[in-house]
Amino acid sequence: MTTGTDPLAPLAQLAGVPEAVAEVRKNVDRLYGHRVMRRRAGEVTSESALRGARASAALEGADWPLEEVRRRTDFGADPESRTVGAALRISAEAGQLLSVWRTSPLQVLARLHLLAVGDADPAAGRPRHAGEDAAPLFPLEIAATEGTAPEGVPGELPPPPPPAEVTARLDQLAGLLAARTERPTGGAPALVVAAVVHGELLALRPFGTHNGLVARAAQRIVLTAEGLDPKAICPAEVGLAELGTAAYRQALLGYLEGTPEGMARWLTHCAAGLGLGVRESTAVCEAMQRGMV
Repeated sequence: MTTGTDPLAPLAQLAGVPEAVAEVRKNVDRLYGHRVMRRRAGEVTSESALRGARASAALEGADWPLEEVRRRTDFGADPESRTVGAALRISAEAGQLLSVWRTSPLQVLARLHLLAVGDADPAAGRPRHAGEDAAPLFPLEIAATEGTAPEGVPGELPPPPPPAEVTARLDQLAGLLAARTERPTGGAPALVVAAVVHGELLALRPFGTHNGLVARAAQRIVLTAEGLDPKAICPAEVGLAELGTAAYRQALLGYLEGTPEGMARWLTHCAAGLGLGVRESTAVCEAMQRGMV
């Protein structure tokens, strides 16, 4: 593929996005300069992975206390525990998939889904076939479907595209990512690329289940591969959970609209989530420095 103008670059100029990108970059750089990172970076990475997995599961409706996630070893007893287990398995292996991501992101997505569902599931690691539905992304949707959501809460998101369109858009996304590896400088900043990958996977819902877990893990991989967070110490999932499922869903609706305003809303929401993730890891570093961890 030949190099050229990055088609994602204009997104970085949408209203509020340059400021959000600059603020996140400044805060990430400050975290990497923390004195604890000189000696205990590996521990910060491990703690970030654990907290990110817990938060990603919480966004799926399995909102467990951090210490419960830390101490538990059995994650197969019920749907919530299986969701937490899936998030932990994905988080534990995501960092090992960077080299594959750079050459074959679709292979990584398949691996992430297989980690989530287990190899006993015949649908593990493969996109939906014609006639197969995708599970709801958010507990809010499930509640709306069952008639138990709070009054005034909107119902389901628009349905995902059919499998043929999913395949075409995944191939297009993989092509965009491959082109970035051939483009020596310039283009959209890492935060924008990660948010687009995240949003596109939520929009496509390529697998029958666990699309949210896979999309958030892919965002983390992009942030690492693109060099914004090379040691994977900034758990954006924590920030997204802190901002709340309703806000996350509303921001995704902006991505699905595809308008400049909607895209800006999604990108700045992802930036805010990452910023709160940086704050979380900064607190971890401060606790380590005080000898509390």
